[in-house]
Amino acid sequence: MSLPNDPFMLLSVINMKLRDSYSSLDALCDDMNESREKIEETLNNAGFEYDKTTNSFR
Repeated sequence: MSLPNDPFMLLSVINMKLRDSYSSLDALCDDMNESREKIEETLNNAGFEYDKTTNSFR
């Protein structure tokens, strides 16, 4: 599955995967072979930041 380019769709997909399947953003990125930097840049530019205590972007 490729990740969506739209930041709000990406937010939804990433948070769902983090909630349901992955203990951290690093684990998700490693398993999906995705760039953490690219995900964070896209979501940061839309006003969201990763919170490792809740394992989600907010």
